[in-house]
Amino acid sequence: MSLALTKELASHFARTALGHVTREYPNKLDHVLTGPEDVKSPRELHPIFFGSFDWHSCVHGYWTLARCLRRFPDLAEADTIRALFDAQFTPENVAGEVAYLARPSARGFERPYGWAWLLKLQSELLPHRNPDGAGWSQYLQPLADAFVQRFRDFLPLATYPVRGGTHGNSAFAITLALDYARVNRDSRLQALLIEKARDWYDSDTGCNVFEPSQDDFLSPALIEAASMSAALDAADFTSWFDAFLPDARRGRPVHLFTPATVSDRSDGKIAHLDGLNLSRAWCWKLIASAMPEGALPEVCARIERHIETALPHVTGDYMGEHWLASFALLALDPYPD
Repeated sequence: MSLALTKELASHFARTALGHVTREYPNKLDHVLTGPEDVKSPRELHPIFFGSFDWHSCVHGYWTLARCLRRFPDLAEADTIRALFDAQFTPENVAGEVAYLARPSARGFERPYGWAWLLKLQSELLPHRNPDGAGWSQYLQPLADAFVQRFRDFLPLATYPVRGGTHGNSAFAITLALDYARVNRDSRLQALLIEKARDWYDSDTGCNVFEPSQDDFLSPALIEAASMSAALDAADFTSWFDAFLPDARRGRPVHLFTPATVSDRSDGKIAHLDGLNLSRAWCWKLIASAMPEGALPEVCARIERHIETALPHVTGDYMGEHWLASFALLALDPYPD
């Protein structure tokens, strides 16, 4: 099994995403009905992101396609991806997605997970990162701008972070949104995200690690550390991390280094644990890359075990298949540039 992103794996991930980003049903909507006129199909509500079981998974399905295309422009699926993006990323379709956000009942729509993933998608398409993406990113920018504004409006109101291991997690959103802010050279958003991360997490020490929970796909401890690795310089992060997880250099607590067990992959919540194994590997890579070489001797082998445990199950059941390739891609290819 390869533990690096190869063209073969990228093709596998791309084929998987192509199989669901335009699959409208089954579908789990995040949609508030204010009257009978709001009863509409996913495609009517969301001209682009109507597939992949739910809106946010569709967004990061498109991110999977964009990342695979950028890494391997001659991928076997490249022409299909380009044709799909040409068809979907149009001014009219983007205007429809923006209009949905303007509904008063959509204020909390996909906060903050979907917000962050949309910015992550746009960061993958920006032309100074991806020469293929110039037209697509130009058309998608109004939707990215709408979510940037949501972060600017919401973060000053967010007195406390959400520390759970699922979609509401604040640190995950900070991590993805910071990538967008940096590649898009949005210094205002970058400063706001770093300020909020430090406000929430600077004083955290001696983390009590009671995880995983049964439906986690994020490690609350590790994603917080990963977000701080993005927000702090190397010296400050190393000091912070040693206070936050003081026994990590000795491979403790052991359950942070041990892959989670997945008992039923047909259960969408339990299948989250495959994502946990992949996102832990991603987080450990981000953490280790921000610390002095050799500072975490236990990590490399443990990262491999997490990936080896989850990678065979990226496909097989739609409850995982509609989203896991994105997390496998994060684990195997964690550094945007």
